Formats: sequence, structure tokens, C-alpha cells
Amino acid sequence: MTELTAKLKRVLFTEAQIQARVAELGAQISRDYAGRDLLLVCILRGGVVFLADLMRHITIPCYLDFMAVTSYGVGARESNRSPRILMDLREDIAGRNVLLVEDIVDSGYTFDHLLQLLRTREPASLKVCALLNKPSRREVQVPIDYVGFNIPDEYVCGYGIDADELYRNLPYIAAV
Repeated sequence: MTELTAKLKRVLFTEAQIQARVAELGAQISRDYAGRDLLLVCILRGGVVFLADLMRHITIPCYLDFMAVTSYGVGARESNRSPRILMDLREDIAGRNVLLVEDIVDSGYTFDHLLQLLRTREPASLKVCALLNKPSRREVQVPIDYVGFNIPDEYVCGYGIDADELYRNLPYIAAV
């Protein structure tokens, strides 16, 4: 066991499992948006690894933009339920088909806030693609149109997701 992985309990999803599921999601998104413009909006920072792999499996032309949203303080493992936009979109989304790409949907507070905000900008459609869904923690119901994996109520890291700003570089997802 290396210093990097010493704090991990177990692997939940291997690199191969993740890559297979991401390919399936990319194929489904390509079918669903065939013949339409698509703007992928990555929620930074945790979603960036997922986005990079997902967009390589999307076979239709797509645009790309980023947002940074937080509802966690430094070192916190619970949302403070007061999401803040740290970085907003550069693109105008009015009349566009927008797919939000996120690492994990937990309590739902952050995503509910984000969806409400983006709907005011009048996109043609607004959907959500989350690598991980933690339904047992949901306090605010939010639509998730594409889900990579449902997970139990455990703190996870890897594949872009951090634990105290570490472990984003792991190629798999593990419980901490």
C-alpha cells in the first residue's frame, strides 16, 4: 500500500468499470442529442476527469464551458447548504441544449440552486449527467438524467473527486 492509498477503505469502482460505464453514457447522450447542438457544462473541479473521458465518447459535435460551485468549506465533508458560484459560464445558454456534467450528486442543495439559476437564463433544454448519485443522502429532489453509478452513503474519492483536496488523480473510485 502506498502513502497515497493508505487512508482508503476499499475500491468501489475500478478503472475498467468506470471506463465501460462512461462509454455507455457517451453513446446514450450521442443518441439523445443526435442532430442537435449540445453544450457540455462541467462543474469544476471534481467533474473535470469525468468530462474529459465522457466527451471523447460523445460522437456528435459539442461545445464546452465550465462553472465552479461550492457548498463545502475547506476540510468539510458536509454541505453547508449555501451554494456559491465561484466561476460562472462564459457562454450564453439562451436557446441552447445544456448538459451539466457533475462528479457526484449528494444532498441535492447545490444542484437545485444551480438548476434554478440556469433555468432563468432560458436554455432550450437543461439536463444533468452525474458520475455518482448518492440517493440515500438526498434532501432536495433534483432530476438526474444520466447516472453513472448509484453509491451508498460513504465518503468517496478518486477519478477527479477529492478528499481534503487529495486523491483526485486515482484512476478508480474508493471509499475513504
